[in-house]
Formats: sequence, structure tokens, C-alpha cells
Amino acid sequence: MGRERTLFGTDGIRGMANVEPVTGETAFRLGRAAAFLFKKYQGEHRVVIGKDTRISGYMLEHALTSGICSMGVSVILVGPFTTPGIAFLTRALRTDAGIMISASHNPFPDNGIKFFSSEGSKLPDDVELRIEELVLEREIDGIRPTGDQIGKVERLSGAEGRYIEFIKNTIPRKQKFDGVHIVMDLANGGGYRVAPMAFRELGAHVTAIGNQPDGTNINDQCGALHPEKLAETVRASGANLGVGLDGDADRAIFVTASGKVLDGDAVMALVAAHLKEKNLLKQNTLVTTVMSNMGLDLAMERKGIRLRKTQVGDRYVLEELENHNLSFGGEQSGHLIFRDFHTTGDGLMTAIQVVSLLVEKGLSLEEAASIYEAFPQVLKTVPVRKKVPLGDLARLSEAARKVEAELARKHGRLLLRYSGTELALRIMLEGPDSDQIEAMSVDLLEAVRKDLGEPLA
Repeated sequence: MGRERTLFGTDGIRGMANVEPVTGETAFRLGRAAAFLFKKYQGEHRVVIGKDTRISGYMLEHALTSGICSMGVSVILVGPFTTPGIAFLTRALRTDAGIMISASHNPFPDNGIKFFSSEGSKLPDDVELRIEELVLEREIDGIRPTGDQIGKVERLSGAEGRYIEFIKNTIPRKQKFDGVHIVMDLANGGGYRVAPMAFRELGAHVTAIGNQPDGTNINDQCGALHPEKLAETVRASGANLGVGLDGDADRAIFVTASGKVLDGDAVMALVAAHLKEKNLLKQNTLVTTVMSNMGLDLAMERKGIRLRKTQVGDRYVLEELENHNLSFGGEQSGHLIFRDFHTTGDGLMTAIQVVSLLVEKGLSLEEAASIYEAFPQVLKTVPVRKKVPLGDLARLSEAARKVEAELARKHGRLLLRYSGTELALRIMLEGPDSDQIEAMSVDLLEAVRKDLGEPLA
């Protein structure tokens, strides 16, 4: 059995910036390892690097650049940008690899590093494991190009324009958004310039909030994870709808004109139904994860759409799409993948696609989303010091068995899992009675407290 990964989680490397493994020293070694691994052919080799708006991005950007150049590979710097934008540029520029410096939806003290292959796809587990081996061992320490073989650095101009044209080309060429008023909460993150620019080029009236990054305010009570201000602004301004991105703009949530928040499940339902009507939903199948609400199952069943479910993580959704030649899928969190156009979840593309759908059909967002009704759901996040195997938590296991038996009689379910990007346990319950599942969650939290022997934050 192979060694387990110690640096990489479900979405790259992530943690508190300037604390291992998100340090300048490790970033330097990651740069060397990536340059060595992706330098496959003769000729000039290049890696494109982008970052979100965190202050620690400067430190990691320079460390990665130094490591890459020390292996004889050149670097193209983009500066503040979106994760899906870097995935696109990796392909468009024909670079050997792409790197995004971001902790996505995490608070600003965190940061992370995620890699893309030359095709703009996230790396499979075995490739990430190989990068770890190169970082932790001394196999490539002696490789030191000199003279004119050392890599160079250039800064890319026009990245926003390239990406916007790519996004606009995913909707009908003559379609415009004239008369659409959209509020956009950019989370003070990587999409703060490019996202409203794309909508304005299509003729929409954009009210932008969360568009004043200062290096420390990314995701701070704004964006996809905190839609309260977005909903308030939509109602106050009389806008048609609102969209909230997260710090690296790979996810999107929506708000209707009345202020109702729609998560990824609601958006997947309306988009999948629309794609099926146009014969663009391959095999009439939607790919989602085990976290998706049971209401999505019922909505898709009514529309004659099949579901395939994966473990949590948009990388696993993409793998399922690719393995079965499917066209659309995503996560409740708002990562939606339009595989006919892109290799990763893209919040801006999702927003453009949804507004295009509404304009084409002449519907409001609330009308289009009426096909979906969520089951009551409770999601609790429990901070932990380490990820003890769930089977070793005796009180939680016993409490979970009782809850599952009760929910099975009422068309509900329980899901327990550790976060792939944080030291946290997720407890998710669904059922027809919101008061009952809330009470069950309290019992489960008490069981966790007793198992861990410490108060819960």
C-alpha cells in the first residue's frame, strides 16, 4: 500500500500562511518539484502563476518563482486572478503547468497552493503524491542549472481580456444582457475586477460590492459564504438577481430579487433541466456529491434526469464527468463544472450561464428555481485537533447508529465526514422535520464532545 499524502488535501495544499506547510521554504521546494515533474519535453518550459488578494500571496509567489527558475523553468506571473482563470490560461498559453496561490473560501490568515496540469486540470492523487516525495526527499537537490539555463520571469498583460472572451464565448454570440441589473459580491477576492467587467461587456448593469481588497479582508463577512449583505443590496437596489463569488471565484451562489439565497443544489437543478431541454445534458445525467440535498434527487427524478454521486470535492465531480463522458455537475457549495467548456468549477462561468438561461427563457431567477425545493438540512462544523478515525469515536458511532435508524424511517439521512481542507468534522443531517434533525445534531455534538474530551468551539 502506498504512502498517504501529508501535504495535499482535497484541494491542494492549504493552512495558515507562514506555518508549515504553507511557508516560503516549502513553497520553494514545491516550485522545484513541480518544475522537475512537468518539464517533459525539449525546448523552453514555462509555468503560469496566479494568486488571490491575500497579503501572504506575495511571499508564496516569490518563493515558488525562485524554486521554479532554479530548475531551469520560466515563470509567467498574472497577479491577482481567479482559480478557474489560471486553469484557462494554463491551457491557452500552452504552459507546462499552472499554479494558483489561494485558500479559496478560508479566512485571510490562511493560504494555499494548488496545481494544474498542462490541460488545466487538477492533479490526480498519484501525481500529488509524487510532488510530495520530491519535496520531502533529496532526490532533486543536485539538479542546479547555471548560466543562461536558469529560468526567467515575465508578467502577463491582457490576462483579464483573454479570460473574459473565453467566458463570453460559452453563450450565444449575439446574446446580450441589456436590461439585467445584477449585484455582484466579489468577496474582496481574485475576481474583484474581472467578474463585473465581463457582465458589463455583455450589457448588464452591475452593482459591485466586496470589490475593495486590502490584503486582509478577503471572505470577511462577504462573498459566497456570507450572502446577507448581497441579499440586502439586491432588495434595496431593485436588482433582478445577485451573485456571490468566493475568494478565488471558483464557486458562486445566487440571490433572487426577493432576497432568497440559492445554493449550488438549486442552481444545478435549474441548469440541468435547461440543458436537458436543449439536448445538451449528456446521457441525461447530473453529477453531484453525497452532500447534495435530497430535494435535488426528487427534482431531477421529476425531470427524468439521473444522478451520479461522488465523494466531496469538485475534483471528484470532474473525474466522474470525464470517466463517463458527462457534461455537467457540481457541489452544493456552488462549484459547478460545465465540462463542455472548462476543466474546473468556475463561479463567473456559472453566473454567465445562469443569466444567459434566464434571458433566453424570459424568466426571473425565482421562477426558474421553482423546480427545486430543499429538504430541511442541518450542517454542523466541529473544529478538531486531529482527525481521529470516525470508527474510533465510540460515543459518536453509537449516537449515529440511533440517528440513522430513526431517519431511515422518515426519508432522511446522516453524513459524517472530515473536511478535506480544514481540521474540522462535518455533521450533516436531512429530514422532513427541521426541529427533529436540529435536536439530533445537538445529541451528536454532545457525543463528539465526550469522545474528544474537550469543549467544542
